[in-house]
Amino acid sequence: MKKNFTIFHTITIILTLLGLDQLTKYITKTNMMLGESIHIIDNFFRLTYVENPGMAFGLRIENTTLFMGLSLIAAGLVFYYLYILRNEVWQLQFAIAMIASGAIGNLSDRFIRGSVVDFLDFEFFDVAIPAFNFLGFEFSGYYMTRWPVFNVADMAVSGGMILIFGYILLKGDPLNKSVKEPTETTPHAG
Repeated sequence: MKKNFTIFHTITIILTLLGLDQLTKYITKTNMMLGESIHIIDNFFRLTYVENPGMAFGLRIENTTLFMGLSLIAAGLVFYYLYILRNEVWQLQFAIAMIASGAIGNLSDRFIRGSVVDFLDFEFFDVAIPAFNFLGFEFSGYYMTRWPVFNVADMAVSGGMILIFGYILLKGDPLNKSVKEPTETTPHAG
């Protein structure tokens, strides 16, 4: 089995997923009104056009410069890992290429439009976390009846993370393997 992707494979995966992400966002923006919802499978799955100026799940950091800086650092780390794991098995390279495509897709939206277009909307079992205090911090609680609206880039990042976690569970941490690999030494004379 071929151990690694070529740079061509990696770029092809990134560009394909990035193209699909940007195409679906373009179709959403040009064919739906902001806030519009189209029921596809009853109430379980619908297309809902929202623009998310924050992070995943609508979380926000009010300081835009800090948010952009953290986003760039995170994207840089993805490409760093893509580089240092370039000789690992193709599954890891595929997973990191997926994460890179999602990072590029959502980062480009934030820099160009100031927000990310989300449109995939699924029903989710009810989640209720009551308000509580812990170590002097007050948490206001959380209630969710639908999964937060997301896009193809989010799916690529999540799918890549799931593949990496699965790999680590089954095969171990590839970063530890790289560090622990024995180096060639000269045999001792007689």
